[in-house]
Amino acid sequence: MTPFITRRTGLAALTLALLAASGVQAQDYPTKPIRLLAPFPAGSGPDANAREIAGELTKILGQTVIVENKPGASGIIGTDAAAKAAPDGYTLVVGTTSTMSVLRHLYTKLPFNTERDFAPVSLLGVLNTGLIATPSAPFKTAAELVTYAKANPDTVTAATLGAGSYFHLAGEWFASNAGVKLRFVPYSTTSPYTDLMAGQVQVMFDALPAAVGGIRGGKLKLLALTGKTRHPAFPDVPTFAEAGIADYAPLAWQGILAPAGTPKAIVEKLSAAMQKAAQNPQLAEKWRQYGGELKATTPAEFAAFIKTDSAQWGQVVRKAGVKLD
Repeated sequence: MTPFITRRTGLAALTLALLAASGVQAQDYPTKPIRLLAPFPAGSGPDANAREIAGELTKILGQTVIVENKPGASGIIGTDAAAKAAPDGYTLVVGTTSTMSVLRHLYTKLPFNTERDFAPVSLLGVLNTGLIATPSAPFKTAAELVTYAKANPDTVTAATLGAGSYFHLAGEWFASNAGVKLRFVPYSTTSPYTDLMAGQVQVMFDALPAAVGGIRGGKLKLLALTGKTRHPAFPDVPTFAEAGIADYAPLAWQGILAPAGTPKAIVEKLSAAMQKAAQNPQLAEKWRQYGGELKATTPAEFAAFIKTDSAQWGQVVRKAGVKLD
């Protein structure tokens, strides 16, 4: 037997041994509680979603999934902590549109690389973005807003949570595709919704969890919603495509990721658990009422989703000329 064949045989045996060890590790996993890092404040909407899915995973996996809030620096602190955690399946992180798709385009340097440092597990859910207006606005549809904004440039006020926030970039995306100019009003420490209801600002681009009560109570007006078709929870609200705003598709999403290097078998076991968790009819209905969808995926599907989503937001950031460092 030649040395080359001997080496190949040895490498093959080592690979099989590693795969077998990984399978045994996944079969036994988990044997202790799992930390789910949430890079946003306790009590926020995304935090509530994380805790709901953690409860479902606890039932399925047979070990407690503990949500640990690590907010700060636009989600960078908690996401970085996850990137540097041991890749053993016992530390996971909730990824979002901002942390996984947008931040890489806003900052020249980040302490983590979203493609290199994470293993996507599964999407958790997606929330369509709405054009939400104060009822006193001088336009009643998205198409009327575009006409008004073209006739009165830089006068339509859009509330945001600051430059580079989801609210801001979703608005920039709309403005670019509609060919209009909006005047963005940043709110750094308070929710814009009080001022939006009072007519101090005219519109806001956001997912619907924080707005749905005001919309259904008549204190806010939903002019349009993203999606290829009308959402079943809002059948009377047209899509942006119906309003003539083509290729406008911002989504507020959440998903579960593990540190890079986590054994593939463990990632797949977690993904399978997420797919079972997504079958909870009460949670699914809650996401539908918010204009979204509770949705689990395979790791490969989630990785492809992030890649596509990030490319879209990269174009938005470049067109808007937004940089935060």
